[in-house]
Order: sequence, then C-alpha cells, then structure tokens
Amino acid sequence: MADESAPPRTRRDRLWAAAAERHIPLRAILTTVAVVVLVYLAGKLAYRLRNVILIMLMASFLALLLNPLVIALQRWKIKRRGWAVAVVTFWGLVVFFGLAVLFGVPLANGITHLAHTLPKDVSAVEHGRGWLGHLVRRYHVQNWVNHNVPKLVNLGQGLAKPALSLGAGALTLLVTLFTIFVFMLLLLVEAPKMRRFLLGAMAPERAQRWSRIAHEVNNSVTGYMLGNLSTSVIAGTVVFVTLLVLGVPYPLLWALWVALVDFLPMIGGALAGIPTVLFAWLAHSFTAGVITLVVFLAYTQIENHVLNPVIMSRTVSVNPLLVLVSILVGASIGAWLGGTFGAFVAALISIPAAGAIQVVVREVWQETAPAVPDATGPPGPPSTTAPPTASSPTAQMVAPSAAPADSAAAPGQAGIGDG
Repeated sequence: MADESAPPRTRRDRLWAAAAERHIPLRAILTTVAVVVLVYLAGKLAYRLRNVILIMLMASFLALLLNPLVIALQRWKIKRRGWAVAVVTFWGLVVFFGLAVLFGVPLANGITHLAHTLPKDVSAVEHGRGWLGHLVRRYHVQNWVNHNVPKLVNLGQGLAKPALSLGAGALTLLVTLFTIFVFMLLLLVEAPKMRRFLLGAMAPERAQRWSRIAHEVNNSVTGYMLGNLSTSVIAGTVVFVTLLVLGVPYPLLWALWVALVDFLPMIGGALAGIPTVLFAWLAHSFTAGVITLVVFLAYTQIENHVLNPVIMSRTVSVNPLLVLVSILVGASIGAWLGGTFGAFVAALISIPAAGAIQVVVREVWQETAPAVPDATGPPGPPSTTAPPTASSPTAQMVAPSAAPADSAAAPGQAGIGDG
C-alpha cells in the first residue's frame, strides 16, 4: 500500500498525475497536436516533391499499361520476365520515337514556314491585302495591328531560331522523359518481387483478400484501357479516311492526334475535334471544315451509343460517372500541383484510380453487409399449447402404440450395456 500511495518520481509522472487530478485529457491533446503537425509536415513535403511524385505516377501508369503485354509474352514463349520486359520496352521505344518523328517533322516544317512567311503576312495585313487584311478592315483592328507589327516581326525571327529559345526546355523535357522511362522499367522488372514481399508480410487470410482485390482492380483497369484504346484507334481511322478523301494536308498526323487525345475519356473527343476542324477549314476550305465537323458529330454519337456499349461489354467496365468525376477532380488537383503536366498526368492516373475505387468500395460494401439468414428461416415463437396429459384422449391414443416400442427397445439397451 505504501508503494501505491508514493508520489511520482519523474517529472513526466508528476505531469500525468496532475492532469489526471484536474480531469484534463493531456495524452489525447498531445496526440492530436502531434497528428496535426505530422500531417502538415507531410503535406509540405509532398508539395515540395510534387514533380517527383508526378513522375512516379506517370511511370506507374505506363507500367500498368505495359504489364499485360509482359505477362502475355511470359505465357507465350519468353518465360523470363527480364527478357519479356526488354522486348516490350524495345517496341514501346520504337512506337514512341515513331510518333515523335511523325509529329515533330511536320511541326518543325510548319514553324519554319511560319517564321519565313510571318513578316510578309504582317505586311499584307498592315496594308489591308488578303483575307486577313479584309478581316482587319471589317472588324476595325487596324490600329492594334499597326501597334503590334514590331512584336509580330520579332516573333517570326525568334521562331527561326528554336534551338536557342527552347534549348533549356528541351533539355528538361528529355531528363524528365528519361527518368520516367527508368522508373517504369524498374517497376516492370521488380513488380512481382514487391507483390510477393507485401503479401508475405500479411496474414494468410488478409493476403488472399488483398490479392483478390488487386486482381480485380487490374482486370477492371486493363479492360477499360483496352476498350478505350479500341475506340481511339477507330476514331483515328475515321479521321484519317475523311481528311484523305477531302485532300486536307497531313491526314496521318491529325489521325494520330485524334487517336491519342481521344484516349482521354469523356473530354478527349472535344479536345481532338476542335483543332482538327479548324485546321481543315483554314488549311483547305470552309466546305472541308463543315464536312469534318459533321463527321466528328456523327462519329461521337455512334461511339457513345454503339461502339462503347459493344466494346465495353466485352471488357471490364468502369462506371462512366465515376470516371468523369475522378478526371475532373484529378485534373484540378494536378494543375494546382504541377501545372499543365500535372493536370495531364492526373487525368491519366484518374482512370485506374476510378477502377480501384470502384472495386474497393464494392469489396468493403460486401464485407460489411449483414449476414443472410439460413434457408430454414429464423426459429419461430415458442408454442403456447400445453402438452397432453395422461388422461387426455390424445395421450390415450398414443400410449398403446408407444408401449411395444419401449418393450422392444429394452433388450437392445441391455445388450449394448453387456457388450
């Protein structure tokens, strides 16, 4: 008893004892303050490392897209994962550099042509010649053109030297792409080991559950990507045929643009269609622009009401509303963190995030569902009817038939006991 009533020996013990005497939840207060401070510091650290986080997310998205191809090669002939990753990476680089050349060469030629013709076009506009000069006179912007002629001429001269003006930006872009490539390669090679390590650290039941959830998330995301890729290829083919028939310049380039941008769900069609229609109008004719617009509108209706239901029904579908909300929220957060690049990465990452959220919510909903009663049903209320007595007619009818059974059972019982 003397030990229990002894005063605390350390300052911390005296502090806890004083708080307990005054009924102050000091431990809870300190824990809450520590959690708030840690969350604040984690948020500041994440904001400082936002570029690294965006690169990691982009590499994870590409690894998620290429992983089914690696698994398919392993099931086919290339059993070692390292060789399968090497083959998929090689062909991925071929496709990437091919797209870069297809986009880069016409873009460089267009910039060079614009740099050489911009001073002449500005002079024509300044004197009211050509269709641009006609528009300037019609909408009364001659004063603005006269005031900004030196700036426009300097812009044309700057475009003629893109290596000097874009050198630092191009170097940063190359370093970023190389970092994404290396991180994606490491994820593809080390993903099975990481998965085995994480599942091995869990209890068997929990590991089995999370393995099933990861499998469902992978199937959902991969199926949605394959379905979306199919519709994007069809959209690019339709645009290529349309522009080729109309005689619009660079039909393959614009077809690739439509196929790539249409990969973004919900908003990709509008982002791809507007510049394509404007280019067909300005580079060829007003009739070509109108026909391209009609083709885009018709294809959008066919894709939404025919292609998407047919293709997505053969893959694992993700709720379109959930995808749209996740894209809008992810793009807003990405733009706040990393500008245009962050918004683009977040819009892509939102697709697998939507699939994962859908699977996890369904799993949690099923896990927390109430137990279903057995087919026999719950036990009924106790009977209020009294058992028959010996003098009742029912007992008198049952007693004669039960007596032989009792007498016949007696020898058997005695035999078991003897044995």
